[in-house]
Amino acid sequence: MTRIIFMGTPDYAASILEALIEADDIEVVSVYTQPDKPVGRKGVLTPPIVKVKAEFAGIGVRQPGRLSDESVVSEVLSTPCDMIIVAAYGQILPKEILEYVPCINLHASILPRYRGASPIQQSLLNNDPQSGVTAMWMDEGLDTGSIIKIETVGIASDEMVESLYNRLTICAVDLTLDVIRHWDRQTATAQNDAEATHCKKILKSDGLIDFGDAKEIYNRYRAYTPWPGIYLESGLKIKKMQLVETQSNGVAGEILSVDKESCVIQCACGSLRIMRVQAPSKQETSVIDYLNGKRIGCGHSLV
Repeated sequence: MTRIIFMGTPDYAASILEALIEADDIEVVSVYTQPDKPVGRKGVLTPPIVKVKAEFAGIGVRQPGRLSDESVVSEVLSTPCDMIIVAAYGQILPKEILEYVPCINLHASILPRYRGASPIQQSLLNNDPQSGVTAMWMDEGLDTGSIIKIETVGIASDEMVESLYNRLTICAVDLTLDVIRHWDRQTATAQNDAEATHCKKILKSDGLIDFGDAKEIYNRYRAYTPWPGIYLESGLKIKKMQLVETQSNGVAGEILSVDKESCVIQCACGSLRIMRVQAPSKQETSVIDYLNGKRIGCGHSLV
């Protein structure tokens, strides 16, 4: 029986935790996750899904604001275990914990590409043909540890972030179980730091578009739907779109054509088909209803 301390926070981590709990040859002895946070307009204090899963299974949960606090480190070091599994936890593990037992992180990219906070979105922003999950032996750097094993998945040219997230989660679950059962430290290989790239935490402002490059906008739509979404300076949110072509040049934002369900918008480079929008403080609607309400059509600007 392999004894595991688990550290993670979002759905991705919760799916891995659930698989560990269900495994007959693994015992999750303790779970660490982020503190409860206010959610929604009313600021309802809401626990991370990992906490919900752990408590339902009767596993003790810790939610330290700082994992590096001396009392928290002492608590971890006093918990008998064989391995620490980390998946999108959101905190850096201090050196004392890293040296306690093997600490394995499941990072949703093909390392050393996309170290950091938003690897799944970054793969879509860059229109990559594939992504994957890397199991790595953690060190003191940010996603810099030696690689144990990588599993890859292909990415369709129109795949959205939620779909890719779900497929990578399934991949991470299988990889985690495989690594726990078969990992040999001697087979881990160092990352090539010269090939490393990084991705940042996504901000609301990243969703602002200006109808410049159609392909770039479409990839942002794939990566940022549903959050932070993509929107114009006017506050109009683009809820559903398709890439039409990438070669034409014209007046950015001009409405080129309108049919029963959509309109085609010219970008400075390329064009996009828009089907659904949401105006500020309004419900989501078809773009045709929006255009009719504004009394605009071909030749007018959506900007």
